[in-house]
Amino acid sequence: MIQTPCIKICTLDPRSQLCTGCGRSLEEIARWGGMSEAQRLEIMRALPERMRAANLKPQQGTTP
Repeated sequence: MIQTPCIKICTLDPRSQLCTGCGRSLEEIARWGGMSEAQRLEIMRALPERMRAANLKPQQGTTP
């Protein structure tokens, strides 16, 4: 099973509307539990580039 990318730093960037901790949108965060494994994997693969494009720096946090 695909784990969550959440690192418990849940703050939305005002410009990109992405979480500064994991790079997901609010909608993706809300829907995560109901997504298929394929949907989660697709998002997980997109997160590094998405965060670079939004100029969000990876942060230290804790994983669940």
